[in-house]
Amino acid sequence: MNASTDGIVKSIQSGMGAPVPARLGVAVSGGSDSMAVMAALTLAYGDQGVFLRAATVDHGLRPEAAEEASHVARQAAALGLGHDILRWQGWDGRGNVQDHAREARYGLLAGWAKAHGLEMIALGHTADDQAETVLMRLGRAAGVDGLAGIPARRVAHDITFVRPALGLRRAALRAFLRDQEISWIDDPSNEDTRYDRVRARKLLPQLAELGLSAEALCDVAGNMRDARDALDWYTFTAARDHARVQTGAVAISQRAFRTLPTEIARRLMIGALRWVGRGQYPPRRDAITRMVDDMRLGAGAATLQGCIVLVRRGEIWIARESVAVADHVTSADAIWDGRWCVPEAESEDAATIRALGDAGLTQCPDWRALGVPRAVALAAPALWQGDRVMAAAIENHPGAGRFELIGGADEFFTTLLSH
Repeated sequence: MNASTDGIVKSIQSGMGAPVPARLGVAVSGGSDSMAVMAALTLAYGDQGVFLRAATVDHGLRPEAAEEASHVARQAAALGLGHDILRWQGWDGRGNVQDHAREARYGLLAGWAKAHGLEMIALGHTADDQAETVLMRLGRAAGVDGLAGIPARRVAHDITFVRPALGLRRAALRAFLRDQEISWIDDPSNEDTRYDRVRARKLLPQLAELGLSAEALCDVAGNMRDARDALDWYTFTAARDHARVQTGAVAISQRAFRTLPTEIARRLMIGALRWVGRGQYPPRRDAITRMVDDMRLGAGAATLQGCIVLVRRGEIWIARESVAVADHVTSADAIWDGRWCVPEAESEDAATIRALGDAGLTQCPDWRALGVPRAVALAAPALWQGDRVMAAAIENHPGAGRFELIGGADEFFTTLLSH
């Protein structure tokens, strides 16, 4: 390898972090960024016993997409890699196509990774993508989290996605590909100025004259990540001091919540909502701001992201909303609502897990003694045999099917520090 190639490969290796799993996937669209990541990973790990496999998602939105995927397959084969084409067929033509395509892409790639035993998937985002993202979020008056930009790694659908080229410019990756005699395809949508990202990309060279270069915007993202980490740490300590978990709900001292800095209170509320409701994204800023203000004042109950938030006996409770789980029914040995299980349950049992609801609550006459608000109890899981409650998470009596919260109560606190 020449010095330029060696530098790209070493930078990609550094971006992967350590340790690198024995089985690794790479998502390749056919553009220069992801093609360069695929080639660099092959040079870095091809002779080190790491299994590499590539995949391309064909969204079916452009007639050229099928040939572009075939081009990637040929390039992957030339590098000695297996390759799969994943076709998206789930869009009904409604909503933001880019948002739908992005979420579909992560889902398809995660399913592909699990099918092939891949522990991690490398993506092709670059410093140019980071700069464009920060610029667009500045235009939307984003806060610290938004200006922290694209994360270097993300867990979605239980698969780790890593962006090892996030510190590299696109021009350097294209020079690397030319050295390797590897071709790429430019997506024509990258020139479509109807998209905010394309407009931001075209604006960057002019902004560089004012000092707002891609490198400067990436530095902003790094600074904001440091600030975010500090805020998350203080949110974590506030939760440890003033919050607890009961029956899968989070209860926060209202008196303490009133005295917390607004940003810490906002982050604590978002963290509780996302953990209880298992949401991938935080609520809109205006919605969470209203909720924080209301709960500080002790206003009535409010709902957001499949959760109910209410004040009872000096505590702010964030719990699953009963309407959101009313139709959730699983077998006794399955995971209910992505959060609860009965470990000793057997698949052949006729019992099912569903929300306790009004009908189940009447079968738990002592539930008030547990100090759980009625709204929390209604949405808690119960083990049912026909119309009879065998066990309920609010009481959790051993011997009749003991419920366990997957990840345990401590998971709530640790999620406040993860990104």
